[in-house]
Amino acid sequence: MVVPTITTYRKVGAFYIACYGDISPVEENIAPPRPTIRWLDAPSPANENPSKCSNIKSPMTPTRAVLWDMDGTLVDSADYHWQAWRDTMAREGHPITHDQFLATFGQRNDSILRQWLGAQATPELIERVGDAKEALYRQHVRQQGIEPLPGVSQWVRRLHQQGWRQAIASAAPRKNVKTILEALHTADCFDAIVSAEDVHRGKPDPEVFLVAAAKLNVPPSHCIVVEDALHGIEAARAAGMKSIGVTRNGKPLPADLATHSLAELAPNAFDNLLLS
Repeated sequence: MVVPTITTYRKVGAFYIACYGDISPVEENIAPPRPTIRWLDAPSPANENPSKCSNIKSPMTPTRAVLWDMDGTLVDSADYHWQAWRDTMAREGHPITHDQFLATFGQRNDSILRQWLGAQATPELIERVGDAKEALYRQHVRQQGIEPLPGVSQWVRRLHQQGWRQAIASAAPRKNVKTILEALHTADCFDAIVSAEDVHRGKPDPEVFLVAAAKLNVPPSHCIVVEDALHGIEAARAAGMKSIGVTRNGKPLPADLATHSLAELAPNAFDNLLLS
């Protein structure tokens, strides 16, 4: 058996992501290799911005983290996404149905547009159409507002006060994540954001969660993922993390803890799950 050689390290805080081969895609339809995390006991650089959470432990001390999916978990933004995709694709002369939208909701824009446009989906077209759709989505959020799903605000604030580190781990563009956090007035509770710009592979690949854990200086075994989709739960399991699956309608997710609403969880739910 040939053992691949580590050729690249990508440093995130005190940790390194070790990549086998080139970390950049070399062809349009070839995904880059999956990164793995190498955990190093090293303090964060002195010139990094201090955390907004005053009760966070030193990176040298094992601590706890919650990694939040955004769309469908923090907020119900599906209708805004549908409106933005519908109007953007109509302007491009490629109208889509609501069923097409639902079949791809939660995926990265490049994956969505390749399915809808086929061979016409050049990198330039994907970028232009995707940017136009996301700008329209953010406009809807700012003009019409958006509310957190039940229990979200209470849990985000409670976990922050209890010293849990928190990050957004989403396939959404960074501008979208910041727009949602501003609308919810919860940006001060999050220590990191991992968005579409930070990863090469979408869920169920665990990359987004592993990068988020590295940014927070928290080992995967000390992380809990909160998700509303099966691919997200699979990604959490592949990352070696516990998961909470939130499904407002339909069959419960195969998570370590399944619920129809975060508002239904017991006050010690996160602590008990991490210790289980």
